[in-house]
Amino acid sequence: MVFQIVKILKVLLLPMHNLFLDYTKTTSKLSDINWLLVLLVFLLGLSGVAMIFAATGGDWLGGAKQHFYRLIFATFFMLLIALIDLRFWYTISYPFYIVILMLLISVDIMGVTVNGSKRWIDLQIANYELARVQPSELMKLGIVLTLARFYHDLPRWRVSSVYGLLGAFVIIFVPMFLIMRQPDLGTALLVAATGASIVFLAGITWRLLASLSVFSFISITLFVVFGLKPYQRERILTFLDPSHDPSGASYHIIQSKIALGSGGFNGKGFMNGTQRQLEYVPENRTDFIFTVIGEEFGLVGSLLTIAIYIAIIGICLWLSAQCKKVYSKLLILGFIVTFSLYVFINLAMVMGLAPVVGVPLPLISYGGTVLLTVMTGFGLILSAYIHRETKLPSSKYKN
Repeated sequence: MVFQIVKILKVLLLPMHNLFLDYTKTTSKLSDINWLLVLLVFLLGLSGVAMIFAATGGDWLGGAKQHFYRLIFATFFMLLIALIDLRFWYTISYPFYIVILMLLISVDIMGVTVNGSKRWIDLQIANYELARVQPSELMKLGIVLTLARFYHDLPRWRVSSVYGLLGAFVIIFVPMFLIMRQPDLGTALLVAATGASIVFLAGITWRLLASLSVFSFISITLFVVFGLKPYQRERILTFLDPSHDPSGASYHIIQSKIALGSGGFNGKGFMNGTQRQLEYVPENRTDFIFTVIGEEFGLVGSLLTIAIYIAIIGICLWLSAQCKKVYSKLLILGFIVTFSLYVFINLAMVMGLAPVVGVPLPLISYGGTVLLTVMTGFGLILSAYIHRETKLPSSKYKN
């Protein structure tokens, strides 16, 4: 009788015992997390809180409070993602992509229009912007996860085949087309550039790369001539000649340059930016928040901010070099390419080196979906690194 009771208890408690072992094994991975990367990411997020506070004239409720709370939540969420087994992300890569595609399609049906663009879905949880989701930002995660799995499962000899190229083209083009309909050219170009970078990193032949480059150049030229909307074409003309409409289309770039230049070497000091106080620079808590850094902290503050971004990118490249599996390596490289494009395009835009597009400065600009997307990306980077020895399923076509 006693033996039977013990046997029953053993059967009942075994799953709990295994769960406990899995939990302790997962938490032991905390020591494998690159805490320098976490620290630098969190530091940039905190600087975003300070810059949003300054951009809104010291109004804590003008976005700084929301950004701070989102940063705390997103940091814990990033660490949670990092501890989850890489096989889970491998398994949900395709389903996640399909769900985001459905959300992009639903934007057309029930999307919220802001400043002439229909990019958000209102979750109807509360009458507040925290309840809005921007599916195009989430697709930046989906495109990397999906292409990383696609090339992990694909035999190396098929990467440059028609099947490999056609599959990657469909994965990239469908969401790009849906995002351009919103319209959101900046995000669409980011998705396309990220996808193209992963295709290149997957190892297509140089001959094919040259052919695709020529095709892309011709396609982009035709799109610029025939496909751009009038306001998008005006932005390109403004970039080529910023002085042609100083009170209209050129206003953003001219005022941005004035704000950056007025900061000098050391800046005017925190909360002392005159361009910011007089509200000469539009969108200075979102896309043009770098002007606040440049004006109030000068060249020193601007270079320090850029140096932190470079350090984050360098650490991630080192993490990718430690991974041997295609999925892990492409996962890290794909997200760091997306992050780098965010930074490069935003800084080039603010400095007048690129046309004005709706690309925020990651971790610093105000925006809930963007912040959560970026932090999720870093969580996946950490997960790929600390689970780099985990065995992933292989395609039956591998040889």
